[in-house]
Amino acid sequence: MKVEAYIHSLGGSDHHQHVLGEAEILERIGDNLYLAAYNGVRYTAIFNIFVGRYFVDDVYGVQGTK
Repeated sequence: MKVEAYIHSLGGSDHHQHVLGEAEILERIGDNLYLAAYNGVRYTAIFNIFVGRYFVDDVYGVQGTK
């Protein structure tokens, strides 16, 4: 499913700033751990219940190409 998610690398140099981008959630792979696709690459993601959004880690969570 396509979602608006917070993308780690889009935050800029101010680590407290979060920027939304479009990602695709491919599957659940663990407890609050998801496989997401962003720009043709697969990454890990989590869902934050407090803000109701996914957070895609496109910096440290690389899982391969889509």
